[in-house]
Amino acid sequence: MTFLKVRLELARTPEFPDGSHNHGYDFVVPLDSEGRLDEEEWRRHRKKCTVRRYWAGEDDENGYLIHTRHRTWAFSYAPGEEDDEPLFRLDTHVFRDGEYVSIIEHDGVTRPFKVVSVR
Repeated sequence: MTFLKVRLELARTPEFPDGSHNHGYDFVVPLDSEGRLDEEEWRRHRKKCTVRRYWAGEDDENGYLIHTRHRTWAFSYAPGEEDDEPLFRLDTHVFRDGEYVSIIEHDGVTRPFKVVSVR
């Protein structure tokens, strides 16, 4: 099993019609040979599954990939659910360059992010 660093950048939105390299996430996750999350490896090595949220004009946020009691995957930066950012269908998603992921951010808005690297 390999832990890989995935970089997501904001895809096209009304605010950013060309997307943005200055808004996104870097996270470390165990992926299988097809590029899907390996939940068993995540369970064994949760502390390795870190995330950094970078957003122009804001301080970076650092946290972990978690599996919530609501059976969803999320990025979490502090104890409690207030700051959790759910990821849409993370358990079935394939992480390859050019794929897209939707994240419900702190403000409650679901935004699209493009996978720009997996290494």
